[in-house]
Amino acid sequence: MTGGVGHDHLKRFYKYHFVDSNPEDTKLVPISRTIGTDRLVDEMLFCFTHTREIDWMLPGVEPTGKYVEIPLIAIVHFRGDKLYNEHIYWDQASVLVQIGKLDPAGLPVAGHATAQKLLDPSLPSNKLMGDLWHSSEGKPL
Repeated sequence: MTGGVGHDHLKRFYKYHFVDSNPEDTKLVPISRTIGTDRLVDEMLFCFTHTREIDWMLPGVEPTGKYVEIPLIAIVHFRGDKLYNEHIYWDQASVLVQIGKLDPAGLPVAGHATAQKLLDPSLPSNKLMGDLWHSSEGKPL
């Protein structure tokens, strides 16, 4: 629910709330890139220490000093040779868990484990499902 569509809104958003609002140690780890006729889709790991307010991701949340690693998807839409819009998706609950603003107890929230699973697909899946996952073991496929 942050960003903009069209030249003026995108320019304002990028200039004042996106490009320079990321913490100094921000790191993007590329995972995959898909290129279409008018869109570019990047899957990445977004890593940072929450040392400043991040307008586009954590608006109004004071810095916690906590380190965050979160899978992030960016879908960049072009019209001709111009940027038209960019949609960025991430698991906000997992970010909030990592900065200590959300207690994951009793919630289906993974926190830092989402980043670990993205980088290491051999880690087990469906841990959030607990007994639900185990109940299907041995059933016909």
